[in-house]
Amino acid sequence: MYGKQRLSDILLDNKLLTKEDLAPLLDIERRLNGMKQLSEIIIEEGVLPEEDVAKAIAIQNEIDYVEPGHLDIDINFVKNLNISVFENLNILPYKKDKDFVYVATFNPSDFEVEDNLRKIFPGTLVDFKVTTPKEIRKNLVKIKTMESLKEVINGIRREMTQTASDTNNKNEKSSILKLMEIIIQTSIEKGVSDIHIEPEGDNFIIRGRIDGMLQELFVFENDIYGSLVARIKLSANLDIAEKRRPQDGRFSLVLKGNGGDQKEYDFRISTLPIINGESIVFRILDKSNVSVDLDKLGFSKENTEKFRKATKAPYGLIFVTGPTGSGKTTSLYAGLNEVKGENVKIITVEDPVEYQMSGIQQVQVNTKSDLTFASALRSILRQDPDIIMIGEARDKETLGIAVKAALTGHLVFTTLHTNDAPSAVMRVIDMGIEPFLVANAIVAIQAQRLIRTNCPHCTDVIHPPKVLIDSVSEYFPKDFDISTATFKKGVGCSQCNQTGYLGRTIISEVLEFDESLVSYIINSSNIDQLEIVKIAQEGQGFKTMFEAGMIKAIEGHTSLEEILRVAKM
Repeated sequence: MYGKQRLSDILLDNKLLTKEDLAPLLDIERRLNGMKQLSEIIIEEGVLPEEDVAKAIAIQNEIDYVEPGHLDIDINFVKNLNISVFENLNILPYKKDKDFVYVATFNPSDFEVEDNLRKIFPGTLVDFKVTTPKEIRKNLVKIKTMESLKEVINGIRREMTQTASDTNNKNEKSSILKLMEIIIQTSIEKGVSDIHIEPEGDNFIIRGRIDGMLQELFVFENDIYGSLVARIKLSANLDIAEKRRPQDGRFSLVLKGNGGDQKEYDFRISTLPIINGESIVFRILDKSNVSVDLDKLGFSKENTEKFRKATKAPYGLIFVTGPTGSGKTTSLYAGLNEVKGENVKIITVEDPVEYQMSGIQQVQVNTKSDLTFASALRSILRQDPDIIMIGEARDKETLGIAVKAALTGHLVFTTLHTNDAPSAVMRVIDMGIEPFLVANAIVAIQAQRLIRTNCPHCTDVIHPPKVLIDSVSEYFPKDFDISTATFKKGVGCSQCNQTGYLGRTIISEVLEFDESLVSYIINSSNIDQLEIVKIAQEGQGFKTMFEAGMIKAIEGHTSLEEILRVAKM
């Protein structure tokens, strides 16, 4: 396009880079003498996320940008493409109508690509959309995977057309069972924690939660959806005919784990009626994979010792806080593992009991039998326990019993849903517990988040832009030299499904209830969260989760972008 704006100017105008950031990148571009474009160099050097560069390219070329995960892929169209051709061109034709073929690209100025597309789709206009290279690669791999399942899908369709009289029951199950096994086995190999099966229009999508983020794994046409759902319901002993009410069930399978060994996996199934059918979610539970060693969870050495010290208290209340899926239950199990022994009686009340631990009595909440957290706790206290673990203090009654138990000689572990440790103090008071009881009952509050770790197979040294470094510099340790700092980030590969991340670790903050904090809570007429932080920083060297995250990034375990996504400054 004649006279179009330079990419460097767009990045400057949008304050994504400074002139200081751009100078070495432009120097590399000059030295390569046209062999690589500035956009490629920026990504290779790890200066900006692919999304930011792709948006700038879309502005430069005055065409639409499509966010990763938002390509409206037409399965009927892409299933007939020769994917290897488009892998070589680094593009993805994803939809076609009577006038246009829609093509996702990172480089809409590549004339060679345009020439090739004219030959592949003669007489059809091309409408380019800009997206990230990772998104293109990820979808090409997904389409190839679906292509490899053609035989299985066709087998299901053949079996669906057979009548009851001419269908052998054993054969009738084979194709759908094989597909179900492929979905589950693929999910396990990719480290999926939850499988989501979601009908949408003409297709249904299968997504997996990998390291806390949903990723699309498969897309199938809707004609086999009913057979798959029926097979899943059969496995979980659910009512196949019931489609108007939610159902819950579970089943177990022995499958090959990531290490190649055969393992037994539990699957918790949940169905939910939606306008297009039923949404199915299964939670994958690998009982052999739960870590109960406090030193191996990923906490900083300082916070590990603070939490361990709290578990040694003779009595009191220990809170672990954070959002759903932040590893709270695992931390509670690790805490219990620290204190269990033949001379200690530990009873837990959980909803549900996800992992069984030896030497501990575990109670499963059952609302149908009126066995709630509160009713179970009242009975537990009559069982003469030394230590109690409550899965969640979700109401005033449960919390009140927990506080009373903590003040009468029991060590109580429980969880809350709060964003950080200081806000847990406010939350407990808001739930109706008097401040003087809060101050005397609580031993410590640990808040935590799970962050994705850089993929070890594709991690590279990067040079974050000055804009980003300046925005977070006050949270770095005081002895950290920013001028010589290097950071790391995964660039994306087949091992990490092009995300750059593989696995997760924990960042946390631990608020200890020392004399100064207890005194403030008891004597203050208006308790302020910021004042709690200030007192803790001065009295016990309290570090926030964001500061803990910065240390993880400095050490190369994760990226700055991941900390900014998960934790709040």
